[in-house]
Amino acid sequence: MEGDHITINRWLTPLSWIYGFAVWIRNLLFDTEVLKSRTFAVPVISVGNITVGGAGKTPHVEYLVSLLHNRVKTAVLSRGYKRKSKGFVLAGSTTTIHEIGDEPYQIQKKFPNVRVAVDADRCHGIDTLLATPETKDTGVVLLDDAFQHRYVKPGINILLTDYHRIITDDVLLPAGRLREPISAKDRADIVIVTKCPADMNPMAYRVLQRSMNLFPYQNLFFTTIKYCPLSPLFIEAKPLMQPDFNDKTTINSATLLPNVLLVTGIASPRHLIEDLTDYCKSITHISFSDHHEFSASDVESINFAYKMQKKPCIIITTEKDAMRMMDLKGLSRGVRENIYYLPIKINFLQGEEEKFNQIILNYVQKNQRDSRVAQDENEPAALSSNNTWNGAGLAGGGNRDLFGNSI
Repeated sequence: MEGDHITINRWLTPLSWIYGFAVWIRNLLFDTEVLKSRTFAVPVISVGNITVGGAGKTPHVEYLVSLLHNRVKTAVLSRGYKRKSKGFVLAGSTTTIHEIGDEPYQIQKKFPNVRVAVDADRCHGIDTLLATPETKDTGVVLLDDAFQHRYVKPGINILLTDYHRIITDDVLLPAGRLREPISAKDRADIVIVTKCPADMNPMAYRVLQRSMNLFPYQNLFFTTIKYCPLSPLFIEAKPLMQPDFNDKTTINSATLLPNVLLVTGIASPRHLIEDLTDYCKSITHISFSDHHEFSASDVESINFAYKMQKKPCIIITTEKDAMRMMDLKGLSRGVRENIYYLPIKINFLQGEEEKFNQIILNYVQKNQRDSRVAQDENEPAALSSNNTWNGAGLAGGGNRDLFGNSI
């Protein structure tokens, strides 16, 4: 049910009042333009949340990339959480995960024809993208995790809220997990309830619509996670018979996964564990903190945990964790032969994918810097490499897996 992962520490409420007052002052300074928000000549779309922990930002950013990157020169700008570098970094073919962080690295590997950059100062990052010779023709900038970065005023502001930790049932830090009051949702142009059950009933939709209490100018969407087939992390991994993780009718003795050692370094693994439970004989979970950088002792722990598991056994990790594990040294032969990562995508519920797509495409088309974007009303709407609409379809051959294969 919605909100089932929320824990409120009531005894910390007085500290939440103090924290909330500080956040209120900051927002007031922006609302009264004492602190300035900048707009840019290029279309800017922000994706973020107001909670601590994952709400599914990366798969939603990847959805936008898939929608746009064959139509217009697309850039993704992130702060690059836990990277080892400073300032502005534009990812290239030799860029390491330590230079840009795990989530930008994942996007750069999957979409090598997309400009991926990191900069803690988003205004400086956009300015640099538009001033650098190889990226100055960027046609749209996607801001990853920037809902609270109010120095940039995006053309479309997308707010995500986890179905299992819905913001209207939560409270401010440290008593809850909100980084801003619920009223911050009023800044959003689009609100997306993420990680919804694929079979959510009509009553649940109505309850969530009422609880969000949005203005008429705001659009509300619901998405669910779609699990893709397990992919081997290393080339020596063994072939694997597996079920369709989105259809429980595919579970049988031939496709039921053996004992699973689940290794995660994400903020909220509970939902993943619940989703995998029906497809595995058993699950043993090793949990690390979000964006965890695996050490030599962690490698030993993983090797030992796998050795102690009843065989047959496989290891499953998330796609984000795979980015940080693929270059690890010291993993045992058994681990390397039996470790797989689980890619995810998002699906829009209620058949509203096309409505969402049109909101995004119409905004990008109408706000292109290139005057040649004016099109004949009978032509299909898609942007070419020179930022004019050319009728290209949705994401195509540019999508890659961890090994550079088309997906």
